[in-house]
Amino acid sequence: MAIPESQRHRARNRPAVREPVRARVPLRQLLRVASVACGIQFGWALQLSLLTPYVQELGIPHAWASVIWLCGPLSGFLVQPLVGHTSDRCTSPFGRRRPFIVAGAASIVVAVLIIGHSADIGWLFGDRGEKKMGAVVAFVIGFWLLDVANNMTQGPCRALLADLTGKDHRRTRVANAYFSLFMAVGNILGFATGAYSGWFKIFPFTVTSACNVNCANLKAAFFLDIVCIAITTYVSITAVNEPPLNFNHGSTHLSEELPEQSSHAQEAFFWELFGTFRYLSGPIWVILFVTALNWIGWFPFLLFDTDWMGREIYGGDPNEGQNYHTGVRMGALGLMLNSVLLGLTSLFMEKLSRKLGAGVVWGISNIIMSVCFVSMLILAYIRNSMNSVDSDLPPNGVVIAALVIFAILGIPLAITYSVPYALISTRIESLGLGQGLSMGVLNLAIVVPQIVVSIGSGPLDQLFGGSNSPSFAVAAIASFASGLVAILAIPRTRADKSMAHQ
Repeated sequence: MAIPESQRHRARNRPAVREPVRARVPLRQLLRVASVACGIQFGWALQLSLLTPYVQELGIPHAWASVIWLCGPLSGFLVQPLVGHTSDRCTSPFGRRRPFIVAGAASIVVAVLIIGHSADIGWLFGDRGEKKMGAVVAFVIGFWLLDVANNMTQGPCRALLADLTGKDHRRTRVANAYFSLFMAVGNILGFATGAYSGWFKIFPFTVTSACNVNCANLKAAFFLDIVCIAITTYVSITAVNEPPLNFNHGSTHLSEELPEQSSHAQEAFFWELFGTFRYLSGPIWVILFVTALNWIGWFPFLLFDTDWMGREIYGGDPNEGQNYHTGVRMGALGLMLNSVLLGLTSLFMEKLSRKLGAGVVWGISNIIMSVCFVSMLILAYIRNSMNSVDSDLPPNGVVIAALVIFAILGIPLAITYSVPYALISTRIESLGLGQGLSMGVLNLAIVVPQIVVSIGSGPLDQLFGGSNSPSFAVAAIASFASGLVAILAIPRTRADKSMAHQ
């Protein structure tokens, strides 16, 4: 749909979007800005690999474990667009994005301290025996705060990269590839940390009356996360001297609009966000649709990857023997291998997108993802068909096959973490949106499917006997559909076509 001329004029003169002309930022500075993704993803990797199993150890049933993750998409739905909108208009002398990156990183530190000490907090409030309601409450508060903090940090960082690259499509893809690369590094460090079971020996003070060995390993891992997020945040925010937003730059008309914009900014925010959808072009709607299908595929895996390894492959249950915990640690190892391939794919993503087109690359990766989920279903069926007692460990061949599947999934995950953001940021410029709000628009296509999966996956799995297979079956179908749509319906831009012939 074409944008009316009056709307187009207002969009071009929106004060939060007008910026001074900047010199081209060197790639090494973009690399440093993107480095904060390593710290964010270190904690996210621990969250993905260890917290679903841990919350079941605290007594929350498997059917409801996914509901704990509901805050992630809810905070993404509310926090990330609001932070993006606010940062577009932030007049701090430290810049528009950096204050939010620092505040988000500090919130991550507080959140992981609460999660790591949740058993100790519950003990102080009288937790004894199997019921640990105090620990569960502390865990949920910390978990939800961590999701809010992740969204508060990641969105402004991506928006800062988009600010620095401007309308240069190639450098936008490179910047997002850097971000994806550092996410891979953070994943490798986080999953390697989660796979190691001896942290309690290195940090013996983490073992307490309330916190057993598994809990102490989790606590120590989050201490390491704090060190990582502190270092990477410092490297990122000192990489560039982000100029403060100056509404008077280049136009007296902007200063005349400022009071009206400021007084109505918060109340108009969601009207502006959802009103934006009226003016989106067909290709942008296709990108959002593919993103939604893509995340219906990804979220069950991100929720239950290590739990699947502990239950389906190792045949264990939380709080019943060591098979489950061995499977969880093996799942974390698989996710570390996943991150290695994620990082390697990030290095070649720009060349692949330039040669084949970003939509084709994204579509092929989604089909690979679907094949992997189908393979997980087949492998779980084979393992379930084996005649073995509960204490038996799975054959090495089954474990190796599971690790290979986890590793291959790093390829489509790298593309999911990069290509959609590059596509949306380069196609939404004509609407006159700030990059923070444009990231919020894409984020809606990510979080709505996550909300659906968070609410429905646990009860769906329980309905079919408590395994993770039903959720993975839905994921396989959704990812295959997203791949077909991406290949057939996302057009190549003129910039992509010209770069392909160079």
